[in-house]
Parts: sequence; C-alpha cells; structure tokens
Amino acid sequence: MGYALEFFDDPHAFLAAAEPVLAAEPVLCTVIASVTGRYARGSGDTRPAGEPARWWVVVRDVDGVVVSAAMRTAPLPPYPPYLLAMPDEAAVLLARTLHERGEAVEVVNGFLPTIEVFVTETVALSGGSCSETERTSLYQLGELIDPGDVPGRLRIARDDEVDLVQGWFDDFGPDASEQAGRADPHPAIETRESTAARIRAGDVWIWESPDGTPAGVTAFNPTSFGVARIGPVFTPREHRGHGYAAAGVAAIARRLLDEGARVCLFADEQNQTSTGVYVRLGFRPLAVTGGLRIER
Repeated sequence: MGYALEFFDDPHAFLAAAEPVLAAEPVLCTVIASVTGRYARGSGDTRPAGEPARWWVVVRDVDGVVVSAAMRTAPLPPYPPYLLAMPDEAAVLLARTLHERGEAVEVVNGFLPTIEVFVTETVALSGGSCSETERTSLYQLGELIDPGDVPGRLRIARDDEVDLVQGWFDDFGPDASEQAGRADPHPAIETRESTAARIRAGDVWIWESPDGTPAGVTAFNPTSFGVARIGPVFTPREHRGHGYAAAGVAAIARRLLDEGARVCLFADEQNQTSTGVYVRLGFRPLAVTGGLRIER
C-alpha cells in the first residue's frame, strides 16, 4: 500500500488537515494536538537562523485519507521530531524524505515501534548507531483516587516567578534521568519564552509548603480535542517525601475533570517513584513511547 506525505509550516493548516486523526484518537495524539494548539495561538518559539525549519506532516494512504501525523516543533536543540504511530512503510518514507531534504536527525521521540523503524532507516541512509534515551508510557486517568491530606496548598504561578519555574523545568530532565538510572538526560523542555507564556496562560501551578515556601510545580497543557495533559511535574530534592507532587497532580486533575476533560500524562517507566505516584492516583498505562538517539 502506498503512502504520501504532506508537509505544513502553518499550524492552522496542519490542524485542519490532521483533524480526523487527532479527533479520532485524542489521548494518543495529545502531544501533537496540544503543541500545535500552542503555536496556533501564537505562543510558540521562533527558531534561530540556520536551525532546522519547523514543520508538521500528515500521512495519507492511497485513497488520500489521513492515517497519521508527525511534527518537528521542539524549541531547543537537537529539535527532535515527534512521530505518532504509523505504518512501517510510512515511517520509512518519512526517514527517506528527511534524508533527501538534508535534515539531520539526532533524536526522535514518539510511539514505539514506529520510531524504531524510522531510526533503522535513517541509520541505513546516513550511518551511525542507535541508543535509547528514554522509555515512557502514556497514562490515562480513570477514577481519580484522593491522595489524602497533604500539608500546604496549590496556587497559580505568578508572572514574577518565571526564573523559579524555568529553573525547575531545566532541572526536570537531568533529575528524572538520575532517578531512572540513565546517564543521558531528557533534553530541556521549555525556553524562558515558552515558560513565561505558559505562566501567563494560567497553566503552571506551584505547591506551597505550610510556611509558604514554593516547594514544587505542576503544569498542564490545555484541553485539545477533549483531552488535557499534565506535565511537567517537579519537586526539588529538598522538598520531597511530603506528598506534594501527588497532591499537585490530583488537584490539577480534579480541576480538568470538572471542566469535562479527559486527563493524561507521560511517565518514565524506569522511574518507579513517579510512576508509582501516578498509578496510586488512578492513572493507567495506554501506550508505550520513548526516545531514540542516533550517534554518528
């Protein structure tokens, strides 16, 4: 069966083309839907000159029906593409197309086994070897389980707390990797510009300890196609062990559920601490995702 790729540089045009897939599987498509929604609202980042151009792509089958999608919109190097699950033939076609366009790919994120097929073809075309950067699962919330009384309170982050929140976001990747026993940290997740935009939008919340000290952050991505995704969630080392992360996630999840959203998040399968928290709150695994690095 033949497949065709249609690339977009405009998020609005992409959303119009990809809507059948995004609406049919909104939880599985949460990353592409929510990130593209940010760009469509004008709150995305601008790539520096000389860096890979930002793009979205839909995969069409022989009848022209959209069956999958991918994007390259990450705001920071190495600008990893993100791939939804797609037929192997389509993943190979995407790898070959990017190679023909002269786009180097160092890291790719998304659904397994699609990213494995993509990387295998990329390595065959340009050489190198492959290693896993992370193995995650997408979790969907069933019935929310109350974590019980936790000292402190959740409040919305203020505009003057960008540096505080950015520091926590920057620490998230290395810390998560350390907890999971990996040497290769998750790449930075936000620029200062995008963090400020998320705070202004009201999507970043801080847990205060009983004495009023900021003790952790829980952010979320607004509802897109009926689904809201929580993350990142981070508690500094000195404030751990009090249940702040569980309380923050539960409080945000309750707000989103009350608004009628389905709630999901990603958890690192090698980080039993965070995964255990989410399972106890009622989140259940739905699909396996991850990241692969190409070493040349």
